[in-house]
Amino acid sequence: MNNAEEATITARSMYAEELARLRKLHGWTLVELGDRCNYEQSYLHRLETGGRLGTLEAAQALDRVYGTGHVAKLWLLAKEEAKRSRYGGFAEVEADATSIQEFCVSTVPGLLQTKGYAKDQLRAAETASTEQQAAGVVARIKRQEILSGEKPIDYRSLIDESVLRRPTLDPGVWIEQLEKLIKAAQQPNIAIQVVPFRAGLYRLLPSSMKLLWLPTGRTVAYVESSWSGQLIEEFEEVEELRLSYDRLRDSALAPSESLDLLRSALEDHTSCLTPPSI
Repeated sequence: MNNAEEATITARSMYAEELARLRKLHGWTLVELGDRCNYEQSYLHRLETGGRLGTLEAAQALDRVYGTGHVAKLWLLAKEEAKRSRYGGFAEVEADATSIQEFCVSTVPGLLQTKGYAKDQLRAAETASTEQQAAGVVARIKRQEILSGEKPIDYRSLIDESVLRRPTLDPGVWIEQLEKLIKAAQQPNIAIQVVPFRAGLYRLLPSSMKLLWLPTGRTVAYVESSWSGQLIEEFEEVEELRLSYDRLRDSALAPSESLDLLRSALEDHTSCLTPPSI
């Protein structure tokens, strides 16, 4: 094995290779294995090729069929490996996406932020040097090209109303940010929907969540908080997040109503800055 091959070894790849090795050792086809463990042939094939990590229950079922005890342990290692990877190739996945649906509970989505807002958010995080913050702003604005390039992606964002009620310390920065949201909401490839306070409580979600549709037809998710982030590729987990997103969208204002609320927020903010007439 050369150095390049060694560098690509992961717990996930080891798990997939071990599943393929065990089946060949027993001389079974995927159909025969499926009959023994009650999982579909296509599902088992994706486990063996690394296209899917699957569930712990599936790993335990394979342990029973093969009479082993290490398959589930390998699965746990692969799962932990995925959790440790903060950004896990997210930038590349986002760049390839043909459609993105996003939810933000406390901040303006990165793809819709102005430079001023992004700078304030990164400064408030207090997790990077001034130079790193500046680089982060540049990178964040650069990412927004996927919304306005030659082939702009379809983008839908759900924003909790609390985002609109928490302005930046600099009034000018907040005005610029609201104006950008209003302009973005009128673009044909962008839909912004506000989840109003009157919608009440909803299922707890990460502070930021993205669902990304890829050219291959696969959907992945990315969840992020102020201290961690994770790319999620497992079908079951992505489906659970997608269902949560769809339910939340049902309680959101329509795009036209959301645009009215954005305009109202801008009017309220600017009126507070205008000195009263004498």
